[in-house]
Amino acid sequence: MTRTEARGTIMIADSDFGDVDIEREIVEGAGFELLAAQCKSEDEVIERGRAADGVLTQYARVGARAIDAFTRCRVIARYGTGVDIVDVDAATRRGIQVTNAPNEWCAEEVADHAVALWLAAARKICVYDRATREGEWRWQSGQPIQRLRGRVFGLLSFGAIAQLVAARAQAFGVEVWTHDPFVEEDVPRSRGVRPVSFDELVEGADYLVIQAPLTPETHHTFDRATLRRMKPTAVLINTARGPIVEDAAIHQALTEGWIAGAALDDLEEEPAKQRDWRPRNPLFSLPDVIITPHAAYYSEQAVATVRRVAAEEAVRVLTGQAARHPVNDLTAAGPDPG
Repeated sequence: MTRTEARGTIMIADSDFGDVDIEREIVEGAGFELLAAQCKSEDEVIERGRAADGVLTQYARVGARAIDAFTRCRVIARYGTGVDIVDVDAATRRGIQVTNAPNEWCAEEVADHAVALWLAAARKICVYDRATREGEWRWQSGQPIQRLRGRVFGLLSFGAIAQLVAARAQAFGVEVWTHDPFVEEDVPRSRGVRPVSFDELVEGADYLVIQAPLTPETHHTFDRATLRRMKPTAVLINTARGPIVEDAAIHQALTEGWIAGAALDDLEEEPAKQRDWRPRNPLFSLPDVIITPHAAYYSEQAVATVRRVAAEEAVRVLTGQAARHPVNDLTAAGPDPG
């Protein structure tokens, strides 16, 4: 299909799914041309996508510069739920629809991963595994380990995924606390979860799971000042976005014993957004931190779902239909100043 024959072009700004077969079937099946790129900067998004009618993006930032440079774009579809990599206000001003995928696409996977990281850190699974592989067959190599039952399991946020985490954690006999200023207190109480202030959560949790969105307000929530206030026996688990935890601060907290351990599904540097990334982060050298490559959302089923959602949303908007999962309200936007 040539450009003149196609109804328009939909560009994949970047993805790490290995192929574009799902997207191609949906996009070309609707009469559009698919352009697959691997942009690692906004300049590359501009270069490749200037004349695209729609853009799908996983990690590549589509900021105001890119949006202002687009000449034909009518839809930006995010592979995932968070849209911090898209300048939604700029898109709205230009009359560009932004879409995402609802939490449900990977909620079960993220909840499972959060609990898996918690248990692995609390029970020193990786410590034991390394020790036994090196010839040390001693239960003492994991000392100290505390009983889970009766301890405080904290959740920063109480959205859909955090609620699934809470239900799983309760089976282990922990007391679940949560802080979420956007949720009425009767919601966690109805699920046997205690709503607390942020200060109470940070200072009282034995295990603290971060499941909050990344926003300007949550960026570096866990800096040196916050980590200093946690229990020295506490374990921090982050299955949200890396920049909520300051890398240098968590490294200092672990090396100086401010907290007992951490399990992180992403890092502040967000390696997936970098070209030719290398594992130079000092956190990789620490024995009391578990790091997974932003994989909490992953299952074969979840990935197939989010790919279909993004491609279908782009096609819907470009064929005059309403988006099923809109992020911005174009009816409230004024005329495009450009």
